[in-house]
Amino acid sequence: MSDKTEILARLEKHYFDARPGLHYRNAFELLMATMLSAQTTDRQVNLVTQTLFQECPDAKSMLALGQEALESRIKSCGFYRTKAAHMLATCRILVEKYGGEVPRTLEELSALPGVGRKTANVVLSNAFGIPALAVDTHVFRVANRLGLARAKNVLETENQLMEAIPRDKWSAAHHWLIWHGRRVCDARRPKCPECFLNDLCPWGGKTV
Repeated sequence: MSDKTEILARLEKHYFDARPGLHYRNAFELLMATMLSAQTTDRQVNLVTQTLFQECPDAKSMLALGQEALESRIKSCGFYRTKAAHMLATCRILVEKYGGEVPRTLEELSALPGVGRKTANVVLSNAFGIPALAVDTHVFRVANRLGLARAKNVLETENQLMEAIPRDKWSAAHHWLIWHGRRVCDARRPKCPECFLNDLCPWGGKTV
């Protein structure tokens, strides 16, 4: 068994119950929550969306809310003016082009205002069950530290991970890497001595 295969097997065993940190009931809610999550915590987003999604359960109702009112409701998430503008612009496209539904392709999702490749992959994977590997800061850091990828940017990391990980494990592996990044492989203070991958990790606490 290769080191990569063993690393993935241990991650799966350790984080078998890993789930998305954002709360959502459908593709629209996940899309909006993921857009809100930039530069803030899932916990804060969940606090905001708990009431926001009751008031605005779909694109049409959120569009009707308007910029100023939406800003006031998401202010605690940071960058709220830009986020509100992107969310409303996306809602308008969803209503006018897709009948209020969230599209199911990477190309269509990535073309929405404020929706990058990572957000698109999150929605495809978690809302629609389409194999995808979203690379956020945790996934980028952990994958490259563990040697699952050796890349200088997010897109290279995504492509290398898709080669290293079986397609049917892509969506789950995204969560394994995020949880490991949050619980063990911290950006500044990684817990290398207590890491269950320490004997296989080529990085091993080196300065990045």
